[in-house]
Amino acid sequence: MHRRRRTALVLSAAIAAAAPLLTACGNDAHPGAAAVVGGQRITVAQLENRVNEVRKAQRAAVPDETQYQQVLASTSSLTRDTLHNMVLDRVLHRAAQDKGITVTRKEVIEMRTGLETQAGGIKGLEAAWLQKYGIAPERLDENLRLQIEAQKLAAKLGTDTGQPAFWKALSQASGELHVDLNPRYGSWDVQKSSRVDAKTPWVREVTATGMQQQTA
Repeated sequence: MHRRRRTALVLSAAIAAAAPLLTACGNDAHPGAAAVVGGQRITVAQLENRVNEVRKAQRAAVPDETQYQQVLASTSSLTRDTLHNMVLDRVLHRAAQDKGITVTRKEVIEMRTGLETQAGGIKGLEAAWLQKYGIAPERLDENLRLQIEAQKLAAKLGTDTGQPAFWKALSQASGELHVDLNPRYGSWDVQKSSRVDAKTPWVREVTATGMQQQTA
């Protein structure tokens, strides 16, 4: 379901793929930016670093080369999905701020402790988040904080994260932040708070490993 791709904050992301080296024209208005959210740039370098984090963790978890190549082949959209999630994280945070919502370190620890118990320990939780949601271990606490924000926001609105009222709040925050994506990654649909692919067949993502080229 497409909505599941949109909800990084409520447990959604692609599994790891190769770190991208990007070709094609960038956004002339924001050179070097993958996106601009609320006047703040998400640089191409920041995006590449985030993808690299997931790739490194996935590579460690899947040492068999054949299996790893299968992971890469099945997750060719990781770069675009990762940017989508990075933008949506900021949109969510803005929506939560608009409602006066804050998250404490204690709340994050409590959520993590409960999840670790369910997963059989720290390593089990990290492996589960990496495999299911493409979250690198070093980003786990950050992701949990966003999930708590999402839960609190939904509760404040008297709804849940899958309902229109929740996404309406995100849509409002998207509009306030004036999200601007580099065209190579598509565009941002304010109403849906979601990245939309642009038809740009000349854009290519080149994987750092083996310099394998795939049409975006």
